[in-house]
Amino acid sequence: MFNFSDNDMFARRCVWVNGPVIVGAGPSGLAVGACLKEQGVPCVILERSDCIASLWQKRTYDRLKLHLPKQFCQLPKFPFPEHYPEYPSKRQFIEYLESYATQFDLSPQFNECVQSAKYDEFCRLWRVKTVSADGVEVEYICQWLVVATGENAERVVPEIDGLKEFGGEVIHACDYKSGEKFRGKKVVVVGCGNSGMEVSLDLCNHDAQPSMVCRSAVHVLPREIFGKSTFELAMLLMTWLPLWLVDKILLILTWFILGDIEKYGLKRPSSGPLQLKNSQGKTPVLDIGALEKIRAGKVKVVPGIKKFSCGTVELVTGEKLEVDSVVLATGYCSNVPYWLQESEFFSKNGYPKAQFPNNWKGKSGLYAVGFTKRGLAGASADAIRIAKDIGKVHKEDLKQKKQKVPTHRRCISTF
Repeated sequence: MFNFSDNDMFARRCVWVNGPVIVGAGPSGLAVGACLKEQGVPCVILERSDCIASLWQKRTYDRLKLHLPKQFCQLPKFPFPEHYPEYPSKRQFIEYLESYATQFDLSPQFNECVQSAKYDEFCRLWRVKTVSADGVEVEYICQWLVVATGENAERVVPEIDGLKEFGGEVIHACDYKSGEKFRGKKVVVVGCGNSGMEVSLDLCNHDAQPSMVCRSAVHVLPREIFGKSTFELAMLLMTWLPLWLVDKILLILTWFILGDIEKYGLKRPSSGPLQLKNSQGKTPVLDIGALEKIRAGKVKVVPGIKKFSCGTVELVTGEKLEVDSVVLATGYCSNVPYWLQESEFFSKNGYPKAQFPNNWKGKSGLYAVGFTKRGLAGASADAIRIAKDIGKVHKEDLKQKKQKVPTHRRCISTF
């Protein structure tokens, strides 16, 4: 069954997995694990960090709340507690995920970083190589591989001229916790998406002086319209109307509620918010108070950056600002190309090549969850499809009693 010509295999512990290996213990990985448990399929969840949902626990700011109502963010087969508010806080969401893992008896293998994953054509199985924090190497052998590392695995740090010579503190938004330590300081926030807007708002609330760089066009929508979630309203309208018309309605209502935001330096894209989300995955900003600070002049919106120098930033307009600190709200990217040795299903940017809704299943037992650019609802839908697909094959294998277990002495059949 194994290609023993690969001598590297003997240098590490080898573990046979009777079900799939899931890479990532965030919401997507947990959702797949839970759905597989419901199908009676065992699995192993590998997580490079020391906890579930490490992005939420370690790389988010304190004031963070879910941007969408909780009913659109719950994972399969386990609703949020009724006493939770409509927009749960960061702490509440983490508690929900911990309860989810307990409910479905999910025990990820923590501190195991996947170094490589490759499909072995000779034995028709996946070989997933990991290394632990203390240097122990393990190779997992499995029939199915589920990529659940998601769209936000690694921070994006742009190359900006002179940034290394800036001299002040420069952090990515994933390392930003609170504006308390920036009190009284002049801070440039690079990026005007949801993170950029919220960081700017938080800085303002802590008496800092933020300038937010808005280099490209962005849709800013109210979080609620007439007391109803803007997202919920959009989903309701789309059951009856075409997408382009829903976009028109949202923009008209937004104009009545927020007014003309372009006079504050926030340019709107030519495409509608839903069209842009579907075609490019760009999420509109749901305003929770930042726009009020911008109107009041407490958050300054500035154009693109030309270059940094010691203690200053020069904008593309030639204006120079004195700056104490920089927060890079420049987003995240997939890390799949760094470890998955496969090029047919995933593209070089780490996303499946196929478009939604056909981007969850590849060949040779390869699956992807959480890459739909449709948030937690998209990840939940992926998880259900994947579990049903694997469960069907698993049940057939059990019926036919053709499950093959390697007998090599270095393989541990415990999963």
